[in-house]
Amino acid sequence: METTELIDLLSLGEDSRQQFKENVTNADALAAEIVAFSNTAGGKIFIGVRNDGSVLGLSGTDIDRLNQLVSNSASQNVRPAVNPLTENVPHPNGTVMMLTIAEGVSKPYMDKNGAIWVKNGSDKRRATSREEIQRLFQQAGLVHADETPVAGLSVGDVDIPYFEAFFEQQFGERLAQHSQPLPQLLTNMNLMSQEQLNVAGSLLFAKAPQYSLPAFIVKAVAFVSNEIEDQRYVDSRDITGKLADVFQQTLGFVVANTRAVQGDQGFNSQGQSEIPRIVWEELVANALIHRDYFVSAPVRVLVFADRVEIISPGHLPNNLTIENIKAGNSNMRNPILASFAAKLLPYRGLGSGLLRALREWPEIELIDDRGGNLFKAIVARPLLLEEAR
Repeated sequence: METTELIDLLSLGEDSRQQFKENVTNADALAAEIVAFSNTAGGKIFIGVRNDGSVLGLSGTDIDRLNQLVSNSASQNVRPAVNPLTENVPHPNGTVMMLTIAEGVSKPYMDKNGAIWVKNGSDKRRATSREEIQRLFQQAGLVHADETPVAGLSVGDVDIPYFEAFFEQQFGERLAQHSQPLPQLLTNMNLMSQEQLNVAGSLLFAKAPQYSLPAFIVKAVAFVSNEIEDQRYVDSRDITGKLADVFQQTLGFVVANTRAVQGDQGFNSQGQSEIPRIVWEELVANALIHRDYFVSAPVRVLVFADRVEIISPGHLPNNLTIENIKAGNSNMRNPILASFAAKLLPYRGLGSGLLRALREWPEIELIDDRGGNLFKAIVARPLLLEEAR
């Protein structure tokens, strides 16, 4: 790094990706900082810099000591061990050591006492909530939210006629003729564990999953104007039930609250949807299947006069970016749900859904909000020239 680049970075101040330290003497304290960066999005620690960004500088003796301290801290006080990079950058006031920590691929990282640290703005904090720690394990692929047992839901809560119809359609035999008892069958299908339905089993086949999983619903509102602050709305629903029912009802809500265009069709025809139906199918299915079920929040569908917003809890997993998914890349956050969705919904998987939606209607903005921990698809609605005339 050149001196001018260092000066530019320091002028930006501290944030969640860069931190200033006048000096570092404690291996445990340094380990906590390394853990926080590794568990979040990575970043840089500039040593020899005051909190205001002014450079204090380091001596040659300081640098020798710090190199040994960084090595020991990262290998012995961080679990699993990481390999930060150090670079000594010249500055008129003295040398600055830049410590670069990459976002980890083996989350959650811990200090030697088992504490899990994450970045919180320019500072760090200890992760203590179960949901937050579960998400870190999820990012490492060690646990999936859809396989989590749901307290209070057992085989007695399964909608038997619905499951029987699904089973016969998929496997070509009646459920009553199957040799295994239902609890064992559900366990073998990865829908049940520890005598409880898991999240996937509950959402797919429980009679009323919303009573035990009240946050995992769709809240849909159609507004009169273009602003969410507007208290006027034309339709509002809490959409609950099995995943397939929620999908169909959400699709129906969007179609009912957007317009049909007559175009060249006759006066008595129903008209064509202003936006191809496949766009809504792909975006709604994506929101229900790939949302983060470790986040206790509903999917939101907001219909405005000029756009439709479909908001899913949870940002893109791991290192996926908007550019990645536009190239067809995918990451299976809920593998059980995804495997059953292909049988219950018009869902094809393989990272192709958003590509199909964009091909049919390019006016879709995708936002990966990591700070707000959500993913948003904003579909621009067309301007109807007939209405403007």
